[in-house]
Amino acid sequence: MRVASGFPSPSKLGGGGGRGGLFSHPAARVPRESCADLLPPLKSRTMESKPLVVSKQKTEVVCGVPTQVVCTAFSSHILVVVTQFGKMGTLVSLEPSNVANDISKPVLTTKVLLGQDEPLIHVFAKNLVSFVSQEAGNRAVLLAMAVKDKSMEGLKALKEVIRVCQVW
Repeated sequence: MRVASGFPSPSKLGGGGGRGGLFSHPAARVPRESCADLLPPLKSRTMESKPLVVSKQKTEVVCGVPTQVVCTAFSSHILVVVTQFGKMGTLVSLEPSNVANDISKPVLTTKVLLGQDEPLIHVFAKNLVSFVSQEAGNRAVLLAMAVKDKSMEGLKALKEVIRVCQVW
């Protein structure tokens, strides 16, 4: 067998059981049975009961505009995507922070990560997904939103669609 220049042939690597090579040291020769004994049984290694990432989506008409909502739960964050344009739009991080005298209801700190950083975005984001953080045990929320209608009626309707997609 011809091997490209600069690479050793398989026989030099010690794969053929001969003398010498990279894997000829006694510590490198471990019987296959002993390697399998080091691993837990296959059933305990699989995650049959709970998937790593849980996600739900819903498409609904909100205030006359087709709207898609996707909610995805990660270990430390909840991702909520709300779009009426078919794109992610503005990305806002909402992080809970405890206030010294009232630890029962943490304050959500908003930060625009991508997109327009306007005061209305912060207010809309807090009103839209603060319940998600509270119901999820005060987890952080990452909100991606591209919405046409930012009215109070639209906000209430969007909250209901998000609630249908509950993954927390």
